[in-house]
Amino acid sequence: MPTERTEVQVRPGAEGDLDALTTIYNHYVRETAITFDTAIFTPEERRPWLLSHPEDGPHRLMVATDAESQEILGYATSSPYRPKPAYVTSVEVSVYVAPDAGRRGIGSLLYDALFKALGAEDVHRAYAGIAQPNEASERLHARFDFRHVGTYREVGRKFGRYWDVAWYEKEL
Repeated sequence: MPTERTEVQVRPGAEGDLDALTTIYNHYVRETAITFDTAIFTPEERRPWLLSHPEDGPHRLMVATDAESQEILGYATSSPYRPKPAYVTSVEVSVYVAPDAGRRGIGSLLYDALFKALGAEDVHRAYAGIAQPNEASERLHARFDFRHVGTYREVGRKFGRYWDVAWYEKEL
């Protein structure tokens, strides 16, 4: 049975989104190696993360919602790449889509809004680490002109095994 397409809106994240964003992230913590976090978070534990992504500047949080229900369908972030001052013009980006909202183009809508917002910022490069295998994420990043720059072999251990992480970069 085909799923009904609904309009999706993308906007900056807000503090009221914290519970839903935490629920989405915890799914990936519990069920996948997409993130290397291994313990779920409470919303209060995630609050500093949310507050580190204001509505302006290079570190953003964009949220996709169902236009009718306002249900949060996913989010994208740009975060500091590394803490040393010379890295200030580089960001690490990521996208997380609610498990029941995949294959609707939400990741593309989120990245489109994120990269448009970053266009006015002093950001030179975006980097994305993709735990392997993850063909959907690789396709998404290719659509946004990311190029593969290398792979860290067996860099993370989760679920009793080691995982590779492929690194991608995009010029902004």
